[in-house]
Parts: sequence; structure tokens; C-alpha cells
Amino acid sequence: MTETPDERSHFTEAVIQLGDKRDVVASTAIFNNQGIKVVDKGVAINKGLYGRLMQHKLSAPLEDSVVSADAVNGDALKRTAASIMDDVPFFGRLAADPASRKLLLNVLETLPLPEAMAFQLTVARDVRPEIFMNLVRTALVATWLARSQAILLSRFDLGMAAAAGLLHDIGMLHVDPILLRPAHKLNRDQRRQLYSHPLVSTTLVERHHQYSREVVRAVSEHQEYLDGSGYPRNLMGDAMSPLGRVVSLAQVVAAMFAPGRNAPEMQLSVLLRMNTHRYDPTMSMQILTLVQPQLDVLSAAIELLDDPVQLLGEIDAMLARLPLDLGNAPAVNAARREALATVAEHGAKLRRSLAGVGAMPDQLAQLGDSVQDESIQTELTLLIREASWQLRTLARETRRSWREQPKDDFPAPLRAWLDDVEAFVAKLAGPQAQDSVDAEPSVMALDAASTEDTPAT
Repeated sequence: MTETPDERSHFTEAVIQLGDKRDVVASTAIFNNQGIKVVDKGVAINKGLYGRLMQHKLSAPLEDSVVSADAVNGDALKRTAASIMDDVPFFGRLAADPASRKLLLNVLETLPLPEAMAFQLTVARDVRPEIFMNLVRTALVATWLARSQAILLSRFDLGMAAAAGLLHDIGMLHVDPILLRPAHKLNRDQRRQLYSHPLVSTTLVERHHQYSREVVRAVSEHQEYLDGSGYPRNLMGDAMSPLGRVVSLAQVVAAMFAPGRNAPEMQLSVLLRMNTHRYDPTMSMQILTLVQPQLDVLSAAIELLDDPVQLLGEIDAMLARLPLDLGNAPAVNAARREALATVAEHGAKLRRSLAGVGAMPDQLAQLGDSVQDESIQTELTLLIREASWQLRTLARETRRSWREQPKDDFPAPLRAWLDDVEAFVAKLAGPQAQDSVDAEPSVMALDAASTEDTPAT
């Protein structure tokens, strides 16, 4: 795998941190790319070696040359998955009967785990536990989804689905760990790392013949969406593989249950119902049959927005203005016109999603006084935050589509619309902003990024 010095430093630093927790030794002599020995076989990897390792470009990836005591293995994966199913009701529902539970756990226990991949999972478990737990949650959901798609799937197929879910974000070990902090505003280099992490994961997985081409492809597609708004390749519809669709949905389901999220089942319900254009509709419906938002004991922790009906009306009014009337402005060339038409199409999909969940102004008017019910207010608050996030994404897409040059100005109607979106999003910002219904930790970081240099749509 080819890494930049910064990317090498992030993973090497994590390995050094692991060495502070348990024995990590060189399983073979470590050489640089000029054939000079850097570390002897059997030497303990610790802080004293960090500088030496970073001075050289190694001839082989570091994970191929080191081993750790108490490394992650099939039994450790099985025990972790079992604890998740015991502790989180939603995951318990993935396998409510003993036979289904046994099958899911056995699939994780027996999936292929080459030594280098086991070592990276060990680094994740002991140094970046938020990554490790998210990987295991994703593996459980991916296995369940794959099984639900075809009764005759073989154990091998289920194992490959589990592997794709388990390894989809292994590349996050090789990027700046600050990307896991939702409130951190990303700089240009951190955004580049964020958008490239599916490719890093793909490179790490494809090195091992134990994983099929379908697994490698699914890992590369885990941040793609059916409407073409994902990254890194903006795939659309059938361009995504069946297993890619599984992992794309599984990773966002798993991320909803990260520690600290309020009302995860309610947020997941809102996300899937508001994003029918992004995720496989059949699989989304299968997930929704398991979701029980009424049991979310943390829903009371969500800070309710004042006058949600008014806020949803403002969102609908902004969406209704798309496509923007730019007349015959000479600055609107063919490329910009096509890009703005795509933005308008995405805006129309968002309006349809709001209508589909009964959140359009005329639909809300029919609720009468019942709209004051706390449970309805909670759901409307989450709907507004998700719609606001998608509205902000539309604004970023518009800016990126328009600016052929960094200093390009916007026509007055376009500037007015962008200003309205910015003002609306700013109005919603507050203590609960981190609970907006987005996806995995890396996407939470994306949500805090500036409006420039977002991935192409």
C-alpha cells in the first residue's frame, strides 16, 4: 500500500500506542525500501522506535512485520458481537431466536482473518475502540441483511458479507484520528484524508486473497449512495454492487448506535424514511421492521425545537424555489445549467421525502393540536435536523457546481438562496447539533467541514 508520510505516521503512532498497552514485536526484520535493516526481528516496538520508523520508507507495510499479544481472532469477534447483541436491544432483534443468534455469531467467528488484518483490528480494539466497535456492529448488520436477501445464501457468502462489514473502515486507522471528532472543523488535508479513506480501506483489503472481489468492491463502495451523492466515485443505481448496497446501509445503521447518540432508533427511523433515494428501499424497509423508536429511553435528552411546523414550512419554501430562476444570465453556461438541474432534482427528492413522512405544511396542518404532543415534537425535531443537513449539502453542491474559478461570483437569485440556507442552518445550530441525523463518525466530521472542497456529486 502506498501511503503519504502523514498517513504512515498516524498508523505508526497507533502501533506505538498499542506497544504501550501490550507486547508488540517485530515478527520479521524490518527493512527500508533500499534494503537497509531498520529493526531486527524480535525487537519490541515502542516509543523509542517511532523516530527510526518514520525516517524510512519501509519495504513492506508495518502491519506485515509485527505481531501483538492477545491479538483479535474469531473468538474475540464472536464475544464482542455477543456483548453488543446483549447490551443493545436493536442488535438483539437481529437474531431473536437461538438458531439465528448462533448463525450470526458463528459467521463472525469463522470469517477469514489474515495475520496482518488481525493485527490492524487489534490496533483498532485497543487504541481506537470507537472504530473497532463500529466495525463489529457493521459486520453484524451486513450479515443479517445479506441473509435476509436470499434464503439459499451459502455460509461462504455470509462470511464475505461479514468481512466486508468488518473491514469497510479499516482505512480509518491510517488517517488522522481527529477525523473521529464530530465537532472538529476539518482543514484541506483532513478533508482529503476523509474522502480517500474508502480507497485506503480497499487497498488494505485487496492485498489478501482470502477476500473475494465482491468484498473488495463493497469496501470501496461503502460511502456511495444510490442517487450518486456519495464518494469517492459518485456511483448511481445499478453501478453499485449488491454487496456494496448492503455495506452502505449497514455502516449507517451501525453508526446510529455509537455511544453518546440520543434516541438512536428514532434517529435511524427518521434517516431511513428521509433517504429513500440513497439506500436500497427493500433493505431499508427490512431494517425499519426491527426499529422500535417508541422504546428509545434517551429520546427525552433531545432538545426540542420551537415551532417545528414553522421551520418545516421554511424548508419547504426554500426547496420550492429550486430550480432557481436565473433567466438568461450569461454566466449560466451549459455545464452550470446541467449542474444546477441536478441540484434541483436532489431538492425535489428531499421534498418528496418530507411528503412521504407527512412533514409538508399542508399535511402538518391536518394534525391540529396533536402536533404539540411531545413524541410528535421529538420526531419533527429530528426530521428538521435531517432536512437541514440535506439542505446544507444542497447548498454546498450548488457552490461547488457554480465555481469554475475560486473567485467566481453568484448571480443575485443564487446568492439570495444560498444566504437563506446559511441563515436557516445557523439558526438551528445549538447544543444538539451533534445529534443531527447523519451517518458514521467520518461523516459527522464531514458535517463539520467548511463549504469548500467537498466531494463531487
